[in-house]
Amino acid sequence: MKKGLLVIFTISVLSVCYGQIPQDNHSTDIKIWGIMECVEYALENSLTVKRSLYQVETSEINNSQAKWTMAPSLNFGGSYNISWGRTIDPTTNLFATERFQTSGVSGSSSLLLFQTNRLRNTYKQSKIDLEASKYDLEASKDFVILNVITFYTNVVFNKEQYINTQSQLNSTQQLVGRTKIQVEAGSVPRAQLYDLMAQQATNEVNVINAENNYNLSLLQLKQELQIPSTEPFNVEFPEIELSEFPMVSLSGDEIYNIALGNMPDIKSANLGIESANLGIKIAQAQLYPSIRLNASLNTNYSSVRDAERRVATGETQTIPPVPIGTVNLDPNLVVFTNTIENSPVFQTFEDYPLAEQFKDNIGRSISLSINVPIFNGFSISSNVQRAIILQKQAEISLEESSNNLRQNIERAYNDVLAGKKSYDASVRQVEAQEESYRVTERSYELGASNFIDFQVAQNNLFQAKTNLLIAKYDYIFKIEVLKFYQGELDY
Repeated sequence: MKKGLLVIFTISVLSVCYGQIPQDNHSTDIKIWGIMECVEYALENSLTVKRSLYQVETSEINNSQAKWTMAPSLNFGGSYNISWGRTIDPTTNLFATERFQTSGVSGSSSLLLFQTNRLRNTYKQSKIDLEASKYDLEASKDFVILNVITFYTNVVFNKEQYINTQSQLNSTQQLVGRTKIQVEAGSVPRAQLYDLMAQQATNEVNVINAENNYNLSLLQLKQELQIPSTEPFNVEFPEIELSEFPMVSLSGDEIYNIALGNMPDIKSANLGIESANLGIKIAQAQLYPSIRLNASLNTNYSSVRDAERRVATGETQTIPPVPIGTVNLDPNLVVFTNTIENSPVFQTFEDYPLAEQFKDNIGRSISLSINVPIFNGFSISSNVQRAIILQKQAEISLEESSNNLRQNIERAYNDVLAGKKSYDASVRQVEAQEESYRVTERSYELGASNFIDFQVAQNNLFQAKTNLLIAKYDYIFKIEVLKFYQGELDY
């Protein structure tokens, strides 16, 4: 299947001028599916489309992540520890030997200030990838629609072929009935009746084969729609006139230039090149220094310090002299301390709870760091080389898609010209064979021609009608290909 074909056999044509061709034995409670309904059902239930939808969602997530990567990071952490033996108390940085408990919380933030627009280019690349994934979704829908319409067309074709074989059988049956009367009247030899009965048996085999082909095409359509084979199913049959399909007025090159701006796979390939170019810039940014702004906040608690304590209030006082002893135990020779000026005033607390320790032990820091890549096992250089290769592969993908598109349009354009000639010739062939069969049938009934002549005329007419059906649908198919490439068809 060629990606990018949205509606090869136009939905608009299949959904107008619906005439009910006589159906097989089916009750009125069987649901009749139109082409539009089949396409809508297939798009809703196709695993291919669902997979592409999830890819779009993934690209949306990647785009959102790339956007927020440019914002500062913020992280929070906490810890709780039980220590014993010779251990450093994190609140004092002193050794402690008793068993004690500690806890702490911390937060940090970091912002990349400069690295040759690496984050911004990553965000741009993710936006392009998101847009490309949407075009890929359109292409996957084209793929599903093409399959549905192809199988639907097969049903219509096989139905008409089935009706054609029935018509041939009815004609032979009528001739057998008239010949029986003539045999009974003695005007026609009985061998002629046996020849006709053999031809009737051949026609019945043709009807059975055509019915089998029709039923198989219905089954294939149901399988494409993921409908169980046991579920009753039938489709509407449109009456299609070729007068609704005028010849294209543009040249193949003009259609190709229009298609370059319409096809989702071409648009996706172009975006792939843009994404690859940004990928090179992103990889090259790793070769340059990066500047980062960092900030942190932390605090701690220790059970060692959770005891009675004296805390300076910030006030001062004067302490008068205080007797501290005597000289040679002589009560008249008392020794006093010196007077202390501006002595701090302390307040005594029974404990040092967690909330107060967290408040008092807060530590803050802000730093500016620079990282200069010098040697990293050639990993950065390898990333750049890989990005360049991806860019070249993206260019090849675009050239390949463009070439395939041109070749498809060129083939379709030539097929349209050839299909019109083939259809016109088939119409003339059917007209001639119908007249030949009419004359031969009448001559055979009158005994002026033999059974071989009749059989040849009937088979030639049947083959001519079959060729006309093939030419008709092939011509319509190719016309709609060109109309689609011109953007005239859309679902």
